[in-house]
Amino acid sequence: MNWKIATFNVNGIRARLESVMAWLQKHDPHVVCLQEIKCEDKNFPHSIFRQLGYNITLRGQKAFNGVATLTKMAPREVIEEFAPWESPEDARFIVVLVDNVWVVNTYVPQGRSPHHPAFQYKLEFFRRLGTWFHSRFHEDDLVVWLGDMNVAPTPLDLFDPLRHEGSVGFHPAEREALQEVVSWGFTDLFRLHHPEKKQYTFWDYRLPKSFQRNLGWRLDHIFASSPLAKNCRECLVHDSVRGENKPSDHAPVLASINLPQPSE
Repeated sequence: MNWKIATFNVNGIRARLESVMAWLQKHDPHVVCLQEIKCEDKNFPHSIFRQLGYNITLRGQKAFNGVATLTKMAPREVIEEFAPWESPEDARFIVVLVDNVWVVNTYVPQGRSPHHPAFQYKLEFFRRLGTWFHSRFHEDDLVVWLGDMNVAPTPLDLFDPLRHEGSVGFHPAEREALQEVVSWGFTDLFRLHHPEKKQYTFWDYRLPKSFQRNLGWRLDHIFASSPLAKNCRECLVHDSVRGENKPSDHAPVLASINLPQPSE
């Protein structure tokens, strides 16, 4: 089975609905993880996505954050929190078991600045999430961790690493925190196929003509456990979506995997 899974920070699902729908109709992924939906559950456009054949699992939040996972097959299990300390008002995490794969959808806190308490919360988010992976899964399990991680892992992943060294999004502490989670047994699917490519997923609205000048960051990632990574056919950033009318400041990332059979 050629299984397609995507991550997309939509920066407000109702504002980007037309663009998201067009992209889904064109690529028809089996699983789509959305971040920053910025609406409560009751205001999510359920019926529109159901018309495309998707089941919807979400944790909404008014005006901020919010994650939703769209799946062609109905999930067999759903997990909404990975730790008791996680605030129910901070909707950043949701997990579904679908097609025998655990799909972990996260919107990692941005962190504001290295001196802000939000930065420490970001590091703690990674630390607790890493602990959760180690306690919950074995490295041979079928697990995909994806979303807006708000970290560029290496100098190859942002347009000006020298200028931004030590800034939020490219601070050594958060790069190390991300790597600690990845070290559970994950592979970066984009880097697996494009080890030297400068390719970004985020272009800041506040920076004039950032997309046209390609002044971007690779903040959105798809990480997979070994049984899935070895069967990954491709992972691409669909950056043309960022150039459309009224776009999100992020582009979707889509991976294609030859999904192992349960007996494998």
